[in-house]
Amino acid sequence: MLDPTPQTYLFVPGNRPERFAKALAAGADRIIIDLEDAVAPADKAAARAAIAEWMGHAGEAREKVLIRINDAATAWHGEDLALIHAVQSRSVMLPKCEAAAQVAAVLAQLASSASVLPLIETARGLLALPAIAAAPGVARLAFGALDYMLDLDIPADSLALDYAAAQLAIASRAAGLAPPVAGVTPALDAARVSADMGHARSLGFGAKMCIHPSQVAAVHAALAPRAEELVWAQRVMQAWQAASSGAIQVDGKMVDLPVVRKAERLLTQAARMP
Repeated sequence: MLDPTPQTYLFVPGNRPERFAKALAAGADRIIIDLEDAVAPADKAAARAAIAEWMGHAGEAREKVLIRINDAATAWHGEDLALIHAVQSRSVMLPKCEAAAQVAAVLAQLASSASVLPLIETARGLLALPAIAAAPGVARLAFGALDYMLDLDIPADSLALDYAAAQLAIASRAAGLAPPVAGVTPALDAARVSADMGHARSLGFGAKMCIHPSQVAAVHAALAPRAEELVWAQRVMQAWQAASSGAIQVDGKMVDLPVVRKAERLLTQAARMP
C-alpha cells in the first residue's frame, strides 16, 4: 500500500531512463521524472520517448511516479500534455502554476482519478494560491523556492521566502490539502538538507523535493518525531485515556484536547516512518 502522505519526492532526469528504477529503489516516497529543468531543449523529444517506453512497462511502479512537465508558457507544454495523455500518468507536477485553469488543462488529459501537484514559483502563482489550492484534482502544493527567488530578485536569506512559504501552508490547510512540499536544497550535505527541512517544517511544510538519493534519508530523519517527543506523547495518551475529566496535568502542565491531538499526531507520524 502506498504511503498516503509522501514526505520525499526524488527528481530523476527524463532523458536518463537507466536511472528510473534506481530512483525508485532509493527509498523516496515518490519519484519525479523531470522534463523541465533537468532536460536540455534539444533532448526533450528523446526524453518524452524514453518516458513513454518506460511507463509502458513500469507496472505497479507507476503509482509512485510523477511526471514534471514544462510550464504552460513554453513551446514544449503541448507535447508534454500529449505525453501524459498517452501514458495516462497518475500524477503530474505542473511548474510555474499561476491559475486554476492551468490545473484543469492538465487534468483534461488524464483519468478522473489522476492528480496534479502545482509548483508555486512566481508572484502571480502566490497571488492565485486560494484558487489553485481549491481546484479539483490538486493533490497538494509545492514551493519552487529557487525560481521564486529569481522571479522576485531576492537573496536566499530574504524574509520574503518565509512569507511566501507560510502562504502555501495556510492555503493548503484552508483547502484541506496535505502540508505543502518544500523546494530543493542544492547542497548534498545531510546536515544542510536536514536544517532546511526543519525550517520548512516550522513554516507548516510536511515534505521536500530531493535532487539526490543521499538527501532522502536526511529529510525523513528531519521529519521524524524525536525520542523525547514520543515519550511525552505516550505519557499524554496514557494519562488522557485513564482520566475521567476533560482536562488533566502531565509534567506539571495542563493537557486538553488540542494537546492530545498533537500527541496522537506524533505517534501516528512515528508509526509511518521508514
